[in-house]
Amino acid sequence: MRAKKTAAGQGGTSSQIVNVDGHRLKLSNLDKVLYPATGTTKGDVIAYYAQIAPHLIHHARWRPATRKRWVNGVGTPEHPGQPFFQKNLDEGTPDWVPRVRIEHSDHTNVYPMVNEPAVLAWLGQIAALEIHIPQWRVDADGAEQNPDRLVLDLDPGEGVGLAECAQVAKWARDILADMGLDPAPVTSGSKGIHLYARLDGSQTSDHASQVAHELAKALEADHRDLVISTMKRADRAGKVFVDWSQNNANKTTVAPYSLRGRWHPTVAAPRTWRELASPKLRQLTYDEVVKRVADKGDALSGLSHEIDDPAGASEKPERDRLTVYRGKRDAAKTPEPVPSSAPTTTNGRSFVIQKHAARNLHYDFRLEHDGVLVSWALPKGVPTDPKQNHLAVQTEDHPLDYGGFAGDIPHGEYGAGHVDIWDSGVYDLHKWRDGKEIIVTLHPSERGGLGGPVKVALLHTGGSSGGSTAEKNWLIHRMTLDAPKRDYSPMLATLGSVGQLEADEDDRWVFEDKWDGIRALAYVTEGGVRLVTRNGHDVTAQYPELTAIPDSLRSPAVLDGEIVALNDGRPDFGLLQQRMNLQNETEISRTASRVPVRYFVFDIVELDGEDITGEEYEVRRAALAHVVSDRHRRVLQVPDAVPGPIADAMNRSRANGLEGIVAKDRESTYASGKRSTAWIKVKHHKTQEVVIGGWKPGEGRREHGVGSLLMGIPSGSTLAYVGKVGTGFGDVELDEIAAELGKVAATASPFDDVPATDARGVHWVEPTLVGEVEFAEWTKGGRLRQPSWRGWRTDKDPKDVVRES
Repeated sequence: MRAKKTAAGQGGTSSQIVNVDGHRLKLSNLDKVLYPATGTTKGDVIAYYAQIAPHLIHHARWRPATRKRWVNGVGTPEHPGQPFFQKNLDEGTPDWVPRVRIEHSDHTNVYPMVNEPAVLAWLGQIAALEIHIPQWRVDADGAEQNPDRLVLDLDPGEGVGLAECAQVAKWARDILADMGLDPAPVTSGSKGIHLYARLDGSQTSDHASQVAHELAKALEADHRDLVISTMKRADRAGKVFVDWSQNNANKTTVAPYSLRGRWHPTVAAPRTWRELASPKLRQLTYDEVVKRVADKGDALSGLSHEIDDPAGASEKPERDRLTVYRGKRDAAKTPEPVPSSAPTTTNGRSFVIQKHAARNLHYDFRLEHDGVLVSWALPKGVPTDPKQNHLAVQTEDHPLDYGGFAGDIPHGEYGAGHVDIWDSGVYDLHKWRDGKEIIVTLHPSERGGLGGPVKVALLHTGGSSGGSTAEKNWLIHRMTLDAPKRDYSPMLATLGSVGQLEADEDDRWVFEDKWDGIRALAYVTEGGVRLVTRNGHDVTAQYPELTAIPDSLRSPAVLDGEIVALNDGRPDFGLLQQRMNLQNETEISRTASRVPVRYFVFDIVELDGEDITGEEYEVRRAALAHVVSDRHRRVLQVPDAVPGPIADAMNRSRANGLEGIVAKDRESTYASGKRSTAWIKVKHHKTQEVVIGGWKPGEGRREHGVGSLLMGIPSGSTLAYVGKVGTGFGDVELDEIAAELGKVAATASPFDDVPATDARGVHWVEPTLVGEVEFAEWTKGGRLRQPSWRGWRTDKDPKDVVRES
């Protein structure tokens, strides 16, 4: 925001003419106190909306906005301010404010839409503290679309508060999860909690409202002592009202990140589920929200669909990519190129770095893209060390002719100072994700300042670019082709129980789902990926679809995760068996098209060549969140880590058809190659890895084939016998097992204690093959009761097998 103070009035009031993305706006009475309890002024409100603009706009754009205004401030409990709702735009509205006409049954209203930062500055100027929006957007013709989100307003009655709302939110989350929806909470800034869930746009507002009503009634039926779903206010004392009605097409809800007109400047603040579990949960003020968004980003970022601006949906002057550039320059006063026409699309790949001795010396980095030079100011230039990132502040797009500009910008003009071309050339494009991430290799001129080809990544720090200062901040990172520093071994979990973890129930643990697949480390470099199992086998060739993993990462890394085959969205170890032993390239390709796999990554042990196993779990998870540019791509997924209690984690795992959970100590480091009590796995069913030491022929149709397998577990230098398994096999699988056993036939028993009845008629094999069984319990004699075969574990060595008890 460029501001020019034009006047100062009595009593400390002031006015300014500001330029926000090419829009001129007069701001007045900036010292006027709107929140007396905290001394928060109109200037503070405008500054907050400038800082939070990318996130608020993400959730509010292309929705008609109703404003709740406090022109004289919120007042005090003794002398409250007098707010009023405003729907129609008045005559003093700037002509550049996007707007949409909405036909009602007996009248038409013209609403503004919060599509750009300048609109928020204008709303702050008119003391519109609260912004209320519906759950639907408009299309290119201004027509109402189906809702793209569902909302529940959890409103506490007399005698209950935020803690009770959080409990109801958790119950609602369970129901929504069963419906295939992933809700996100927002503390409303008033008394309660809003719960949002993303919709696909296929349902009408009436349908969404009916679904929300049924959900509210189900919550009331299950929890009548705390939940009420009826509108009658007199019945709400001691209960949380689940207001489902805000899904009606005519209703609105305060926008996420909007201020509230309370005694203190609280905000409708997106929160995490972990925060909702905290006994210290409270409403947040605007300064707290700014800090948390700067530190952690938008907790609600996945709610709103990414959409292109519908052409013609707003009534505003025609703009192009050089509108902002022209608005800052007078062609009669500066030697810079100032084209009057809109840029045309090009496919060029030129770049230029200009040394700019303005008020502060800096470097301007510009990449040709879609007919303009997309530009950043680098206060410290291009980094020379991959370990040191530099700030890159995005500026307005420049015309292509600016790539050849050098000279003096006159004093008093925007960017006044001397400009030299420091380096220029062409670039190879590796990735361009607008507003998020750009990776290029620069090929500079022979005598340029770079000194040779350089690969750099530009990484946005959060939000969508183009508005306030916070929106424009990127990092520029110098990339390398360094290989991983060393080989690692996976950290292993110990078996535990719900009771064990319930006895230690505190903030120490977070819970991840346990994925039923093959454990593998992914060594990701600029040149590709190498997948190595727990026993050190390179299985990259067996899973060719996973060679796309580097496309999801910003930097070289070593990841820890699980290769999983999904069946109807759930891990299926039996399905994965079809991929595990394939070697022929044609057969691998054919089976991969029928049984694709994904890589579920839950930890990171090396980033940009730096070993980070010594960092705490939460630090590594933060590093993982940074390096993965898209956590839900087709081949790579980052599963959630959720807070306790463990019972909730187990119920969620069971409902999703998963194997169990892994509890992880937040403060634990990564113990490479070791089994640690800092990771505790809890399973819904007992499973055990076993070493196969022999097989017995079957009976009937299995008379000439494998009937059962003899199982053991290493115990010192011997193999302790733990029983036979003869169920869980398919006929095709038995033929494959027979072929595998034939390769390792032996003449003597590898066990030290097989009973004579079990040993009769056995064909012994070398103890080199590992499998897995599900079973009911261990007998007192050390045998597995009712074992059932699950499949081979080609990713495990016999020496890795231990009794899980």
